[in-house]
Order: sequence, then structure tokens, then C-alpha cells
Amino acid sequence: MRLFEAMKISATGMTAERLRMDLIANNLANINTTRTAEGGPYRRQTAIFSEIMGRVRDKSGNGVKVVGISRDSTPPQLVHDPGHPDADENGYVARPNINVVNEMVDMITATRAYEANVTAVNAFKGMFLKALEIGRG
Repeated sequence: MRLFEAMKISATGMTAERLRMDLIANNLANINTTRTAEGGPYRRQTAIFSEIMGRVRDKSGNGVKVVGISRDSTPPQLVHDPGHPDADENGYVARPNINVVNEMVDMITATRAYEANVTAVNAFKGMFLKALEIGRG
């Protein structure tokens, strides 16, 4: 039943894109967080995906899986704000290096990818229903 495998692939894509959207929302929510439990400002997070390998004989993929969540290693933005409680001895505050425009572009691409997978699942459901109608006839 290849149709069930195709539906499973789209389901893994929806799960992956949902995680991407959650991470982007978390990044945007923490855009002004200058202090974390780990120390220092919040670090932007991104998901790392990997292909779920299929059967050995056909070498095709069976979807996508999350293999990790990485933290951005770029240095934080230093903003001169001597009155801030997290300012250093020179009056600079380390702020997260998050670009709102980049996050919004990532959000749009994640949303579109999620919608494409939903469309594929709905097409599979339509094919199942048509097959059932043919079987009844």
C-alpha cells in the first residue's frame, strides 16, 4: 500500500514544519531576553532535520525526522544601555542576535510547506474515498 506510505511521509513533514513554526515563535518571543538560565542572552534556535531512509532495495525516503535543535552561534548584539540591569562595566548589554525579517520569512516558508503537506494528505483521503466508491459499485 504505497498510498499509506505517501500519507505517512506527508505526516512527518507536517510534524517537522510544526516544530519549525514553534521554534520561530519562541525566537520571536525571546527577542529581548538578555538573561537566560544558561547565562547570557537568548540564542536563536533552529531545527535540524534528516531524511528517514526507506527500504534498502528502493533507497527512497520515508519522510523527515528531527535529529536536533541547534542554537545560533553568532555573537550577540551589543547595545549601549548603561541603565539596563544586565549592562557590563562599559554600559553595553548583550541582546539576542535575532532578525525579525528573517524569522518572518522562515515562518512563511514553514507555513507554506505545512500547507503543502496538508493538501497532499487531503488528496490521499480523496483517493481513498473514490476507491471505496468504486468498490461499492
